[in-house]
Amino acid sequence: MASQFHDLLKEQLPRLRVMALAMTRDRSAADDLVQDTVVNALSGQGSFMPGTNFGAWTYRIMRNHFISGKRRARAMVDVDDAPAEALMVAPSHESAVMAREVMAAIQRLPLLQREALLMVSLGGLSYEEVAEHCECSIGTAKSRVCRARQHLQAILLGAEKPAVENAGRARAAARSDATDRPTAPAVSPLA
Repeated sequence: MASQFHDLLKEQLPRLRVMALAMTRDRSAADDLVQDTVVNALSGQGSFMPGTNFGAWTYRIMRNHFISGKRRARAMVDVDDAPAEALMVAPSHESAVMAREVMAAIQRLPLLQREALLMVSLGGLSYEEVAEHCECSIGTAKSRVCRARQHLQAILLGAEKPAVENAGRARAAARSDATDRPTAPAVSPLA
């Protein structure tokens, strides 16, 4: 019985290595996981029911050990020491509404600003990479991102009016200034 169990375990080793590598994505961590799985399988040999799926049994051991390791690696904080903000969760419907508002505001940005902002913020590109992609200088790329952030903030805070409305108001104000001001007589600098 023990030799049959060992033979099954030896046959399973290549599959265990592949599964461990898929889970950990690191060769040394995968080798450690396989070793821990084999140790656990050998110590739990009595719990294996002959005639059942040995591969599934060893995979379950590996998976449970991997998950337990991840839990142990997580940072733990005593509830009393945790800041109050860490214990509060905003309702998901508010998050969804905010996400829609931000996406709508991003769509209102000028194309070049929007493109630069998304490449830096979401794409994780450096300013050098953005400049290369947009065929502009690094300073221009930085400027576009800075203006996009300022513009986005203004839109989200409601301080920004649509560009067409602002342009129309500016033209109307310029016309009214020109027609409302009385014309002063020309004064000669010699007088």
